[in-house]
Amino acid sequence: MSKTEPERTKRLLNKKAKLNYHILDRVEAGIVLKGSEVKSLRMGNASLDEAYARLDNEGAVLLNFQISPYSHSSAVLNHNPKRPKRLLLQKREIKKLASKILIRGQTLVPLCVYFNERGLAKVELALAKGKTKADRRQDHKTDDARRDIERAMRKGR
Repeated sequence: MSKTEPERTKRLLNKKAKLNYHILDRVEAGIVLKGSEVKSLRMGNASLDEAYARLDNEGAVLLNFQISPYSHSSAVLNHNPKRPKRLLLQKREIKKLASKILIRGQTLVPLCVYFNERGLAKVELALAKGKTKADRRQDHKTDDARRDIERAMRKGR
């Protein structure tokens, strides 16, 4: 049975990340998942809203990434929805991220989760710095100005 293209490229997005953070750098990492988690994620039963990543002695961990239990699995074989998920990164990538997080006070935020061409679950992490209230206000002003310009351009036609 072949996978259709839209099913393979379906992405789960973290919409709050771009509102609350300045995105400085992006990294792609694999996720260690259980079977029921993969099936539930393919169905789109997950939430990235409160998720964040941490670096520890063993590597990177994705915390508060909620994957709902798979409906067709037994209670014994199902997973804990908010269990920490191990991220697969190379040692040099982990060292690079660790130095940036410690020195500059930045954090790792997941932007999206998707399945690549080979069917492997991937997460796109962003090295991000939190926005202040003034930054958010400025973003709203620029968005409003852009919308006004687009509206004026449409009316001018």
